[in-house]
Amino acid sequence: MPPPLSSPVPSPSLPCFLSLLSLFFSLVSSSPNSPITLLLSASNPSPPPDPYRNLRHLVSASLIRARHLKNPKTTPTSTTPLFTHSYGAYSIPLSFGTPPQTLPLIMDTGSDLVWFPCTHRYVCRNCSFSTSNPSSNIFIPKSSSSSKVLGCVNPKCGWIHGSKVQSRCRDCEPTSPNCTQICPPYLIFYGSGITGGIMLSETLDLPGKGVPDFIVGCSVLSTSQPAGISGFGRGPPSLPSQLGLKKFSYCLLSRRYDDTTESSSLVLDGESDSGEKTAGLSYTPFGQNPKVAGKHAFSVYYYLGLRHITVGGKHVKIPYKYLIPGADGDGGTIIDSGTTFTYMKGEIFELVAAEFEKQVQSKRATEVEGITGLRPCFNISGLNTPSFPELTLKFRGGAEMELPLANYVAFLGGDDVVCLTIVTDGVAGKEFSGGPAIILGNFQQQNFYVEYDLRNERLGFRQQSCK
Repeated sequence: MPPPLSSPVPSPSLPCFLSLLSLFFSLVSSSPNSPITLLLSASNPSPPPDPYRNLRHLVSASLIRARHLKNPKTTPTSTTPLFTHSYGAYSIPLSFGTPPQTLPLIMDTGSDLVWFPCTHRYVCRNCSFSTSNPSSNIFIPKSSSSSKVLGCVNPKCGWIHGSKVQSRCRDCEPTSPNCTQICPPYLIFYGSGITGGIMLSETLDLPGKGVPDFIVGCSVLSTSQPAGISGFGRGPPSLPSQLGLKKFSYCLLSRRYDDTTESSSLVLDGESDSGEKTAGLSYTPFGQNPKVAGKHAFSVYYYLGLRHITVGGKHVKIPYKYLIPGADGDGGTIIDSGTTFTYMKGEIFELVAAEFEKQVQSKRATEVEGITGLRPCFNISGLNTPSFPELTLKFRGGAEMELPLANYVAFLGGDDVVCLTIVTDGVAGKEFSGGPAIILGNFQQQNFYVEYDLRNERLGFRQQSCK
């Protein structure tokens, strides 16, 4: 989940959080497999009018997100619209409850919990909403006849709190059929803030298909979260896991469609049992996720076997230790729809940036670098035919992602300045270590069709217009 455009604020106090949960309890009663296509849609604040300031926000958001993915702090087929936002994320509309209530949720392959803002008493500090009517983005359990609070002894409670959670069910025996104790409240940390609430069992209403007993977080308090989140990671509570999807795919609109009604599609496929490849796609197998104590989130990520990076056809010599995750989880590459600009560990970034500097025969625009947090930036004013070296990512299995220029540079100052849209440690914020060495963000994925073949444990992609 990408951070919002403003800086984070301190987490709320535990007493405040618990009091909000008690208010929630008074409001809630305890009482087909064909592919589905959803739209990737948007609902968010307008971007800052100054393009330099907007880039600075996205750089900061990408680095905060990277810091979280590298050092996570967490308690433990259908088509939908997919929309793009100025705060750097893509969202989908999902419907829950009986009758259904539709809310925009950010599609996030870097986390696994599905949650939405919940109840009339929902409180969000330092948050922004997509419309002038915030209540349109909040789920009301009292209005749904299928809404049930998840019980403490329900095995699915362990998805969030771990397998030993039943030892906290003190009011009844784990095997008691009459246990009324609820699953303990959750508190989830993201890069920019937190969200907390309790778990519900609800009906997820997909086109032509209702999914009963879908486990979702009912958040009553958040900080710095512009919308609810639909986790698409590899953990049990994620949307793909709960639906038993064999694959899902998306095509991310160009960033020029930020904050418009334009959308592309997210396809959820629960039927595909074939090992056949989709025509036109290049495939690379998913890598093995490191198992690191206290780093549950590492098991949620989609690791890729990135082998080489070339700039203008020249191979950048990246030390092998950064390309493969070690036993401590340090190293490797993940793909993340919730990160905006691709992140590279400092040692990798410096090698890539140095190669760009060698091949771009233009003066560095250091002032723009200081304003945006991006580097290197070059002043290309006065050049009749300015050129920028091609950037290609080469993966295990022979798949190559040749990025179009719009996916790795930004033009500024009336196209007089061009900047590389990759971020790293210490460029705009503190340095940080550990975790994935490279995080492939959504800016670099725009106008690519991307398929997560879960049955065959591989990622497929091809460049195409998503509009």
